[in-house]
Amino acid sequence: MLNPFIDLLAELIHLYMLCVIVWTVMVTLISFKVINSYQPVVQKIMLALNRLCEPALRPIQKLLPDLGGIDLSPIILLLLLNFARSALYTYFYNI
Repeated sequence: MLNPFIDLLAELIHLYMLCVIVWTVMVTLISFKVINSYQPVVQKIMLALNRLCEPALRPIQKLLPDLGGIDLSPIILLLLLNFARSALYTYFYNI
């Protein structure tokens, strides 16, 4: 029997993964000056995404060595979240 709480938790992990992807794309576009970061809408979106993503990215960034401006922490976070989601399904549905 399927557990709706496990499905809800997996969907929340998926939504957080999407937030990390959107944050990464927006940071990249702002750094290449494609998006004007002084626009109020962009500032509000980035503030919300920073508040969501930075607490999870900060510990990973502390562990990684300095790569000269290349930030691999979103990739590592996405891999960890994908692993957690897969482990959630594997553990609770294969019992």
